[in-house]
Amino acid sequence: VQLQASGGGSVQAGGSLRLSCLYSGFSFDDYTIGWFRRAPGKERERVSCVNRNDANTYYADSVKGRVIISRDNAKSTVFLQMSGLKPEDTAVYSCGAGPTCLTIHKYWGRGTQVTVSS
Repeated sequence: VQLQASGGGSVQAGGSLRLSCLYSGFSFDDYTIGWFRRAPGKERERVSCVNRNDANTYYADSVKGRVIISRDNAKSTVFLQMSGLKPEDTAVYSCGAGPTCLTIHKYWGRGTQVTVSS
């Protein structure tokens, strides 16, 4: 199982970014896939995930209404479209996979840095 996040960068508050997660070693119906982030000095936070069985989605309250998770099964890719970015969104974003949304940290790969300036 491998996952690789990309698409991070530096933006000003209010800007947008689209993160991509390319995965391999499993198919979309094997695991729930999602995103979590870790900011300096803070605990890891689960941001969003898409259920393997029914494609239901989860969003953390801190990002609800500002991010959309989607997946392209043919390309083995999961996306996180983020808009209305805030300085508090600054973190390393990683994608992960697991049996449920609560366990997407079971498998995870190198993250991508998102920096939002005020």
